[in-house]
Amino acid sequence: MEMRPVPAEPVVEARHVSKCFGNVRVLDDVNFAIHRGEMVGLIGASGSGKSTLIRAIAGLTPIDRRGGSSEANEILLFAKPIQQRGRVARSANALRARVGVVFQQFNLVPRLSVLTNVCLGLLGQLPLLRATLGRFTQRDKQRAMRALARVGIAEHALKRGCDLSGGQQQRAAIARTLTQGAEFIVADEPIASLDPASARRVMDILADLNRTDQITVLVSLHQVEYALRYCPRTIALKNGRVAYDGPSAALTPELLTALYGAESEELFAALHPAMPQPLHDAVRPDGLVLPFDAARRTGERRHQAHA
Repeated sequence: MEMRPVPAEPVVEARHVSKCFGNVRVLDDVNFAIHRGEMVGLIGASGSGKSTLIRAIAGLTPIDRRGGSSEANEILLFAKPIQQRGRVARSANALRARVGVVFQQFNLVPRLSVLTNVCLGLLGQLPLLRATLGRFTQRDKQRAMRALARVGIAEHALKRGCDLSGGQQQRAAIARTLTQGAEFIVADEPIASLDPASARRVMDILADLNRTDQITVLVSLHQVEYALRYCPRTIALKNGRVAYDGPSAALTPELLTALYGAESEELFAALHPAMPQPLHDAVRPDGLVLPFDAARRTGERRHQAHA
């Protein structure tokens, strides 16, 4: 009798998540779970709700009291609620300490050194006085230097944050999450403002952290080829709802056209026959590995179920 691997524990669970800004419903009854060790792409056209969902998961944007199905509207991190029934939980700060957030605009303090910027990842773990004064020990700085070396910019540690290129600043932001000791990285379009070479370098780093350190990664992406190449699984949003959740290998131009219509041109603008094959087979939450072709067929069936 074949023994199947025990599924990894969920790192994040979204249950009937909805969010309105005024009369505009940005998220509409969103449900999914991401398990420890997964690297998941989040795609969708502009205005589909990606950034709002990322910020809601990080506890930065409060969600509505009720979901689209009138069920309790909640987000769990590490099996504990960070948001529930329209309120951010009292334990949110402890949960946030385990989550590293990477934004499109890097969020470095321009006048501070790169080393100090990376040390800021420790603020949630320091005594109040030290955190307020920004006093970091030699051990703290050594930890930050190891993180900078990991992302390949240790030689720039003493430069000011504003003196780095965009790609280098994003790598410093990732180093800050490593210094923090994040178990889960959520990245909101981290390569949207980068040139292709810098974008690939940033995605290579995220993929290495996922593969080598088993850090769970959720990354929102504007162009599908990066999800195909780096993320075994993709969640696609359309008008605030989950339109697809399955193997990235099944995200063909034809499927994206079925999901997004004319908007699909925006999503796979750079997708072309010469693009390298994905770096992965698809890994299901139950631990089974689907080769590329099988993953494509599975994704097509899942899309038919959503339709």
